[in-house]
Amino acid sequence: MAKKTPDNSNSKKIEDLKRFEVETKDTVMTTNQGLKVNDTNNSLKSGERGSTLLEDFLLREKITHFDHERIPERIVHARGSGAHGYFELYESIEQYSKAGIFTDTARKTPVFVRFSTVAGSKGSTDLARDVRGFAVKFYTDEGTWDLVGNNMPIFFIQDAMKFPDLVHAVKPEPNKEIPQAASAHDTFYDFISHTTETLHNQIWVMSDRAIPRSLRMMEGFGIHTFRLINEAGESHFVKFHWKPKLGVHSVTWDEAVKISGADSDFHRRDLWDAIDSGHFPEWELGVQIVAQEDEHKFDFDLLDPTKLIPEEMVPVQIIGKMTLNKNPENFFAETEQVAFLPGHIVPGIDFTNDPLLQGRLFSYRDTQLSRLGSPNFHQIPINRPIMPTHNNQRDGQMQMDIPKGQTAYFPNSLSGGCPHMAKMAEGGFTSYEERIDARKIRTRSESFSDHFSQPALFYRSLADYEKQHVTDAYIFELGKCTYQHIQERMLYVVAQIDEDLAQKVAKGLGLKVPKSIDEPLNQAIGADADVAKFQPPKKKVYLEKDPALSQSNTKFDSIETRQVAVLVGDGFKMSELNTMKAALEKEGAMIKVVAPHGGTVKSDSGEEQKVDAAIATTESVLYDAIYVPGGKNSIKALKENAKYTKFINEALKHCKAIAADGEGVEFLETTHVSEFKEDAAICLNSEPQKFINAMKQHRNWKRMPQAEKIPV
Repeated sequence: MAKKTPDNSNSKKIEDLKRFEVETKDTVMTTNQGLKVNDTNNSLKSGERGSTLLEDFLLREKITHFDHERIPERIVHARGSGAHGYFELYESIEQYSKAGIFTDTARKTPVFVRFSTVAGSKGSTDLARDVRGFAVKFYTDEGTWDLVGNNMPIFFIQDAMKFPDLVHAVKPEPNKEIPQAASAHDTFYDFISHTTETLHNQIWVMSDRAIPRSLRMMEGFGIHTFRLINEAGESHFVKFHWKPKLGVHSVTWDEAVKISGADSDFHRRDLWDAIDSGHFPEWELGVQIVAQEDEHKFDFDLLDPTKLIPEEMVPVQIIGKMTLNKNPENFFAETEQVAFLPGHIVPGIDFTNDPLLQGRLFSYRDTQLSRLGSPNFHQIPINRPIMPTHNNQRDGQMQMDIPKGQTAYFPNSLSGGCPHMAKMAEGGFTSYEERIDARKIRTRSESFSDHFSQPALFYRSLADYEKQHVTDAYIFELGKCTYQHIQERMLYVVAQIDEDLAQKVAKGLGLKVPKSIDEPLNQAIGADADVAKFQPPKKKVYLEKDPALSQSNTKFDSIETRQVAVLVGDGFKMSELNTMKAALEKEGAMIKVVAPHGGTVKSDSGEEQKVDAAIATTESVLYDAIYVPGGKNSIKALKENAKYTKFINEALKHCKAIAADGEGVEFLETTHVSEFKEDAAICLNSEPQKFINAMKQHRNWKRMPQAEKIPV
């Protein structure tokens, strides 16, 4: 039988889509009980900017169903890595908060941190282009505080009601369960192009922030605007920041793709090895504080989780440091079973009416009930607070405590009235008394409608090489979409951020940027809402640039834990290796010997040198820099294996520092290095310090335009 060729043309796809539209024409959205729904985009609030109401059965049904879709793997943030450590306060901020963790500089508060990717399953690669989770559990003397954030300061959506839609759009398409851990597909960009509030977080995902060099080299953010409450009961708004001591660095997309094949556990291994070798990761905790009376002084809404506060407007005040110094003893018991809840706070910290935060306060507990199977998940060792607990909650599946006594209610006299309620003076938690005078309404504030100004600010703030990476990412991602109308709609919305960016992406796709679109820009509105009222206005420029948004302005003062591949064969010059090794290790770098075979190699003086990796088992993308010592026989062995040439050319293409001494320089002359003789990050017969200084810059991005042409 002749093999039939399937018709995968765009016209066929459009025909199928139209056929489906006919079959589903006039279907009306309902709840699982058949109740017709006219708004599935907004939670029920006490006023446009008010708190989300517990009575919102539509929100609870939608979120509950979503939370219970997968057992037992996390629906999002499934792939994670964790570590123990501690937090120390530099200076008290008692004028803002009464929380002991923010007032007692003598404390050393234990923490457990879980880093994660968002979209992929537990078995997906560490190097997916994705947001990274950054969740910290503080075991404080007043109770557990969970700061549950990401490595990006904003989120995709403004209202928790949209979270199931966002995740369903980015997850593998349900009819074919592909692609895994990737946003480059039709359903994601169909959703993004119709939900323009997502564009700010989405352009961050197109940037280098989405493919960090290491979990130890990325920032963390609390995302939401929280409140700090002082002893006088006064409120200040706050955003939380984690600043890595090693700076913020990323890999290129080409490296990410290859690392995923060479070592899909790259980030997990990197974190474990750093802690195991005594190179403890450190982050400083910073806060942006805004006075209560200044809530409305900005051109954006503080309660909008898709907006950041530019550091140029409100500087980040560094108040403490977190150090991770212990790996988990059992991955499942600790990293997998740890349960983070945004609702875990302590006196001195409180919530705002951010509608995404309000929904998370419900959703995270519901998720843990689904994953861990019991309301007693707080009794699992990794989740236990350091302080004893006393209440009248009893029984339940997997009860691990043995509650004693006759009573399990309050008030009582049989147990002497215990446990009694704590007074404020005893550290009892009380919520901030925010005045509410509003209508019960399912909508969102018009102050949330600016969807273009901050993505444009982010893009304008990037260095030229970062802008090129964003362009390349959009071309790749949209190039994976199979429906042209989705690509064109995305080009139109990207043009609202930056016209030049949209034109470059369009050129890469072989399309033109549309002059207009038929449907409203933003469709994340209720069925009966005034559509025009919620359309995003044209971007505003209230700040030309914010340097903090570009990784080019990060710290460049350390090569600690940087991996240096040393390429050698039998007969290498030990004296040259020892000189370079001593200089690099003094700065905290890690030397990895890569030889034609495993075991050991013999130097020119007859000494045996342990091999860390045979050339056949490793790749250039796994290292930060390359050094080639001399030795006639050693260089002969390198020249006989073509992979060593590829190793060098690939590092050159990725703008890394490369050094060589003696005959090693002759070997580099056989590679594309010979075309970059004026390159500041290529160190030939140089002092080790020059190589070290080049490595401190992370990459020589000035090399990029020419290096991109190198075939590997």
